[in-house]
Amino acid sequence: MKNQTRILGIDDSPFKFEDEDSLVVGALVRAPNYLEAVMRTRAKVDGMDSTDRLIELVHGSRYKAQIKAVMIDGIALAGFNVIDVERLYESTSVPVLTVTRDQPDFKEIESALKKHFTDWKDRLGLMTRLDMKQIRTEHKPLFACGVGLDWLDFEELARQTTVRGSLPEPLRIAHLISSALVLGESRGRA
Repeated sequence: MKNQTRILGIDDSPFKFEDEDSLVVGALVRAPNYLEAVMRTRAKVDGMDSTDRLIELVHGSRYKAQIKAVMIDGIALAGFNVIDVERLYESTSVPVLTVTRDQPDFKEIESALKKHFTDWKDRLGLMTRLDMKQIRTEHKPLFACGVGLDWLDFEELARQTTVRGSLPEPLRIAHLISSALVLGESRGRA
């Protein structure tokens, strides 16, 4: 990936499980950390509309042709509203990378899904379909999965956009904006 590549970082806002939906913010960042645009949509709490909302967000943006990758904080928004990463990529033709600070405990996730969802197998299947890989950073490693680029390019993209700490700037900025819009001030870890 060349320098100045535009990456759309996606993060959801804080929510309560009794909320109908959650604000989802997209921060279009020119690597490594220049914020160029902010977008928003909503996703149902524990729903199954996150993939459709992200497809609409990308296609509806006047920046669509400039977005070279979508970087998402985790593979689910608004609780367990799981993103179909492959369908998002196929529908937008934009590479997609999901990133998390901690390696997911899929046994624990499976247990939680079984308790709350009749379609738990479908949700877990979307979460485990792509292999989770480690991305080394100067600090703590990140865990990610992606589609649309060679893995080495995804690693370079994460490193290129990580300015301080271990979280890439598109995700950090999306988190700051989404939490501030809901809470009045940004807080919490992305």
